[in-house]
Amino acid sequence: MEKYWHVLNIGLQNTMVYRLNFLFRATFGLIPLIAIISVWRAIYDGKPGGQIASYGLSEMISYYLVITIVDALTAVTEDDWQIASDIKDGNISQFLLKPMDYLTYRLCLFCSGRLVYAVVALVPTCAFIWLLRDNFILPPDAATAGGFAVSVALTALLQFLFSFTLALLAFWVLEVATFIFIAFAFEYLAGGHLFPLDLLPPALAGALDYTPFPYMLFFPVSIWLGRVTGDALWLGVLVQALWVVAAYALARLVWSRGIKKYSAVGG
Repeated sequence: MEKYWHVLNIGLQNTMVYRLNFLFRATFGLIPLIAIISVWRAIYDGKPGGQIASYGLSEMISYYLVITIVDALTAVTEDDWQIASDIKDGNISQFLLKPMDYLTYRLCLFCSGRLVYAVVALVPTCAFIWLLRDNFILPPDAATAGGFAVSVALTALLQFLFSFTLALLAFWVLEVATFIFIAFAFEYLAGGHLFPLDLLPPALAGALDYTPFPYMLFFPVSIWLGRVTGDALWLGVLVQALWVVAAYALARLVWSRGIKKYSAVGG
């Protein structure tokens, strides 16, 4: 494991170079959030009773604020593009000749990047949450906070493995951008990034429960808001863990098949 700790350390050092870029990205990323919150405020102002699908205004605002927190901790940014580039440019050849697992190597770089980004994004995000503190809901108890932490860790793994598998399509196609954009768009909708999945018709929301997408964002946010508690919380965490295991197995399968198609030529 020593070599992977070294990769993690190098990843932290390399990512720190972009800390100012991360600060600007996190700060200006709050502008769309301001627009979304303003739209929901206008919707609730014209809504008698102030409830939409059991969400009050504070719950709805907290939903999008917690999304920002989860995104900072789990979102995949450049990793899928870098993996696809390594395959196309033949850079993975060095990993085939050394005692280093490529998936673990990329996971170390992903963790280092998320760690640095989360620390830098903490300042503007916390400042924005403080401005909206009257509408920000905290987890109801310590057990909920613990369940949220576990779920966020599983969400990060699930998002990474999903992106890793998509990037491996570069073994078969020259350009994976189309697949990545399609998957991102579907995840944006089916993961609950655009709106809470509770707002969907029950049949459609129930169908999505049989996919991994709600566990990429909607599930940990629901835990934070206290909408998933007790046995349902830990059952959901178990299902999320099973999706992580399935995603890991799929990533290994695609890698083993893809590496048979791989060829590197030239000096």
